[in-house]
Amino acid sequence: MKKILFALALTVCAIATTQAQSKIGHVRSQVLLDTMPSRKAAIKEIKEIENAGLKELKDADSAIQVAYIKYQKDAPGMSETVRQYEENRIRRMQQNLEERQQQIDQQLQTMTQEMNLVILDRVKKAVAIVANAKKYNYIIDESTTLFSAGGIDVTNEVIVELLKLEAEAKKTGK
Repeated sequence: MKKILFALALTVCAIATTQAQSKIGHVRSQVLLDTMPSRKAAIKEIKEIENAGLKELKDADSAIQVAYIKYQKDAPGMSETVRQYEENRIRRMQQNLEERQQQIDQQLQTMTQEMNLVILDRVKKAVAIVANAKKYNYIIDESTTLFSAGGIDVTNEVIVELLKLEAEAKKTGK
């Protein structure tokens, strides 16, 4: 029993010491992301590419529909060889459409991941600058915190650093 009480007292002291030494701040990550011009530009660029891809797929689908309607109309007068050729051609068109759709989806996903990495790296740098300047041991994101009883919100300070990094990246083209 004494050992349990001693271990409990030791744990409480360790936690109290750690808390006394730890300085914790928090940020609102969505506010940070919404503030970034580069993120807004990335979202716009991805949307434009997505729309161009959708138009391409829609045009290809329309071409398939036109070919199929023409095939249905002309099929009764076609020889067996021509009929099989047209059926295979329409099937290839459909397969090409499906393959192209997968390519576009993969390209969009890759672009999104690459852009997100750059954006998140910039956010991490801004958070690190504030954490180092203000001597924080931890800066946590409010959106992933299960419980918080206040604390120090450093979102605005991180935004200032983030905008500096954004301006610097714009100058250097990165």
